[in-house]
Amino acid sequence: MTKRSLSIPQLIFVVGTRAALGAGVALLASRRLSDRKRRATGLTLALVGAATTIPAARIVAAAKPSLWERLAHRFE
Repeated sequence: MTKRSLSIPQLIFVVGTRAALGAGVALLASRRLSDRKRRATGLTLALVGAATTIPAARIVAAAKPSLWERLAHRFE
């Protein structure tokens, strides 16, 4: 597994997309709220998380390998 170096805002974006998707799916599976509120909130969070997955994946794919990985690769 290759380690990537992300800035703090990039990391927050990637983690936020995963959290929104997970929270949306969890709300859809729960029974705590009324059906109407649960479906609306859960579906919104799940769709936002899913829609932002592609930009988040592009950020991670475009990130440079970490400094440690680059140094290790140089001395192989």
